[in-house]
Amino acid sequence: MTSRFSLPLLALLLAAPPVVAGPAKAKNVIFLLTDGTGPEAWPLTRWVTGGPLVVDQILTGAVRTYGADSVITDSAPGATAYATGFKGSDKGISVAPWSITIDAAQADPAKKFVPLATLLEGARLTGRATGIIATSNVQHATPAAFSSHWHDRGNYNEIAEQQVYEEIDVVLSGGSQYLLPKSVKGGKREDGENLLEVIQSKGYAYVTTRDAMLGVRSGKVWGAFAPDAMAYDVDRADLAKTEPALAEMTSKAIELLAGSAKGRKSGFFLFIEGSKTDWAAHADDPAGVVSEVAAFDKAVGTALDFARKDKKTLVVVVSDHGTGGLSIGTATDKNYSFTDDDSVVGPMRKAKKSAEGLDMLLQGEPSPDRVKAVMAAEWGIGDLSESELKSIVDLVAAKKPTMPVTVGMLSRRARLGWTTGGHTGADVFLFSYGPGRLAGLMENTGVSRAVAGAMGVDFGALNRRLFVDAQEAFGDLGYQTVMKQTEPGNFTLFVTKGESAAELPVSKNLLEVGGRTVELEGLVVRAEKLDKVFVPRQAVDLVKAELK
Repeated sequence: MTSRFSLPLLALLLAAPPVVAGPAKAKNVIFLLTDGTGPEAWPLTRWVTGGPLVVDQILTGAVRTYGADSVITDSAPGATAYATGFKGSDKGISVAPWSITIDAAQADPAKKFVPLATLLEGARLTGRATGIIATSNVQHATPAAFSSHWHDRGNYNEIAEQQVYEEIDVVLSGGSQYLLPKSVKGGKREDGENLLEVIQSKGYAYVTTRDAMLGVRSGKVWGAFAPDAMAYDVDRADLAKTEPALAEMTSKAIELLAGSAKGRKSGFFLFIEGSKTDWAAHADDPAGVVSEVAAFDKAVGTALDFARKDKKTLVVVVSDHGTGGLSIGTATDKNYSFTDDDSVVGPMRKAKKSAEGLDMLLQGEPSPDRVKAVMAAEWGIGDLSESELKSIVDLVAAKKPTMPVTVGMLSRRARLGWTTGGHTGADVFLFSYGPGRLAGLMENTGVSRAVAGAMGVDFGALNRRLFVDAQEAFGDLGYQTVMKQTEPGNFTLFVTKGESAAELPVSKNLLEVGGRTVELEGLVVRAEKLDKVFVPRQAVDLVKAELK
């Protein structure tokens, strides 16, 4: 897609301003985040698994999680803070906050909706290889915040397009349906673009199964293991046999990134999210929470093994917020001070599926005997009361989800409480290891800035380099700009001077000028709410050189 640069263009590329703040402390960074994991999820998992967790070895502090407009944050602003070093507004993905009600956030209202450079973009511009892993669809809020810029976390089509043009070396997750147009079976894209074809044209190995992923030995890889989110780890063996475990994806990504030419020379940045702890906690599903925390902990172990051998790798482990208000103990339990571990562990260890997986097995014939058999075999509940049994049978008969009633059955038997189906404002644990190790009580934005410092990245310089107000910059040079919708859902910024013109397609890293297509070092981002477009400084310099 990219033609050769002319000598003037090449000179401009080589003259790009640096983004470094000083010498790097760490060659590699592995940043792991377990979504929605509040403080009591860890001890519950420790009790149920029967031993210490890997993260116990590297506990170094805690993190404050509030956003710019709430003391209880959403995953989008929470991830924005970790990715960019700035507090975000609810639902915003790595753009500056527009709703600012928390003074402690210290946000600048003059910057609202302006895209914010991320750790991944900084790593790439320092020559590092980059990777993203998630067990949700990769377009979901947290991985999206490290790899795209948009004011609405729900716009998966826009986010997917930006991710494909972000030049990430390794992507392993779910979300294949957002790569395909609606004209292709299972596709969700309304703009008609087939991003899978773009991925393949960029030289990625595109894989959809665990075995195919494990067979990749080198090069770039894009793994899409499910149309949307991947399965819960506890359900995978029976209900999603072709999907890899989070630890397996972590191992493969480290292997490919560290072994690549960029990785060997300049290092790598890898972001990993254990996504579905949050989903389980939203559903008040203790089996799902424990399953996902345990699977995430194994991924931490994989990262830590590499870091201990490598000795040049910083490992950071956090959560974005708590979810569900999980408690070991309930409001009605008057004998909490005599809670034997068996009373918690016993019921939990009998659960062989998440509530989501259990629901998949319960659906079908609404026979009381079949329901009782499934509940006993898969959740270890063989003493259903008549009212409990009837509630499940009625939901199955109506073809409705059973999760709203089954989760309470397990929680009550395991003496577990929940305060909410939403998020909480708890501080979360901080775990860290390696050069530039983080410690103490930190802001989520402070974690980001510390990681940037460990990589030698200056966020200020990075933002000035990647996100220039295009209309303002080109206007100052005497050019005319107009943004047009070129096809449904897609926009292009046209820059003209006399008879000459350049085109900057939105949400891509492309510039069409002088009869050639140039791949830019960053994305062209439309701030829809501002009716503005932001481009890399490089794009302005290239257009200036070509349009005389």
